Amino acid sequence: MFDLATRRFYLCVGHRDDLADFLPAALRGGVDVVQLREKDLDDEQRRVSGRLMAAICRDFGVPFVMNDSPFLAAEVGADGVHVGQDDVSVAFCRELLGPDAIVGLSTHDPEEFARALEQPTTYRSAGPIVATPTKPGRTGTGIEYAVDCTTRSDQPVFVTGAVNADNVASLVRAGLRHFVVVRALTTASDPYAAAVAIRRAMDEALDNA
Repeated sequence: MFDLATRRFYLCVGHRDDLADFLPAALRGGVDVVQLREKDLDDEQRRVSGRLMAAICRDFGVPFVMNDSPFLAAEVGADGVHVGQDDVSVAFCRELLGPDAIVGLSTHDPEEFARALEQPTTYRSAGPIVATPTKPGRTGTGIEYAVDCTTRSDQPVFVTGAVNADNVASLVRAGLRHFVVVRALTTASDPYAAAVAIRRAMDEALDNA
């Protein structure tokens, strides 16, 4: 069973043709949680990508999470699932996957987070703190919301929304401790170097927090 409280750097990535090269590079650079977040492809392609990612993450000793579907998570041998407010319930995920599985839940406002506190999650996410293309149509929540969630939670709160090497230190200074990264890695020409830069900035800020 993984302790997510000690893990800070959460990569969300969709299917890509270079997953076999991209994912190990990101993991070597310091990523310590991975999610397959794929909204557009059919379940069979998600299975193929999920099985590949699960095997790579297992080799690195890093937890791997499937987005939306606990059924696919079980099929591909993932360590858990991440669901949104409109997906199947956390309770159902927990019942299907068992007590040791990772079950994460997205929240976007104080009422959602208050309800999340009563559910059998492993971690919660908060954000996006700023509007981002990965969450089309959703306005930013602001940093204050994520800080409040972090303060109130007895579990890790992973913050979403345009986290990168330039701003992660300021987010740490604001009181945040766990971060989801998407575009800063998925659009990088050198994902290893990008991950190293984010991890270094994050760790230096945490050491001084």
